[in-house]
Amino acid sequence: MTTKRIVEYHIGRLQDKDPNVRLKSIAELALLGDTDALEALQSLYQKDSDARVRKAAQEAGRAIFLKDREQGVK
Repeated sequence: MTTKRIVEYHIGRLQDKDPNVRLKSIAELALLGDTDALEALQSLYQKDSDARVRKAAQEAGRAIFLKDREQGVK
């Protein structure tokens, strides 16, 4: 499975009803570090009903953004 497909899979799981599933996918997206996840993470941060999910989405989005910015500077 390609990285893009894995990212798409986890983005899809961000809609799961179980907050633990969403949290696990947020963690996976953070590890993958793909900027394709930023929009979905931002939406989750703004709209999710679970405070833990919102916080995790914010932290993952920030980590991905900063990693991408660092790589662009090199």
